[in-house]
Amino acid sequence: MHARSTSIRGNANNLDAGIAYVRDEVLPSIGESEGCVGLSMLTDRESGRCIVATAWTDEQAMRASSEEARTVRHRLLHTLGGEHADVLEWEIAVLHRDHPAGDGAGAQVTWARISPTHIDDLLDAYRSNLMPKLQELPGFCSVSMLVDRRNARTVSVTSFESREAAALMRKHARSLREQFSQAMGAKIVDVAEMDLALAHLRVPETV
Repeated sequence: MHARSTSIRGNANNLDAGIAYVRDEVLPSIGESEGCVGLSMLTDRESGRCIVATAWTDEQAMRASSEEARTVRHRLLHTLGGEHADVLEWEIAVLHRDHPAGDGAGAQVTWARISPTHIDDLLDAYRSNLMPKLQELPGFCSVSMLVDRRNARTVSVTSFESREAAALMRKHARSLREQFSQAMGAKIVDVAEMDLALAHLRVPETV
């Protein structure tokens, strides 16, 4: 399974228009694309940050959608009032759902870098050590770990039943991730607490 993420920093006042565009136009259209297994949208109303991710059965299907993705990206940039879109491609290495999060849930997102030779060890440890601890947190819904092996970077998303639940678990979850990253020799480069504005992913469990 693979994913393409598009991150834009726009005008926070335009987020509702961006969500409506992705929900009403992009989601129905991309759902008909061969190999697409859904879409999610994360937003931060304080910073105007928005991350749209599409998931695909394989890398070939993801690459085949590049032209359509470019059109969507330009329209979304205009709608949000952003100047630049950061587009990244990932392998969906870990995904586990306790139960579906649903639109409007809360999420904690962590970006990290690690030595390319340690990625598989990191994933094994993530499944066996960190994931069980995250599952025990109140309000937990799901967790995923995406990796970019070429550039030796990862992003993990832990979703909770609401933004309030995510906020309550902020310190505890961050402490768990920091301890884990330090033990594995990974460097956390960014952390964000966001709304899961749209949650329409049909990616199968990997654990």
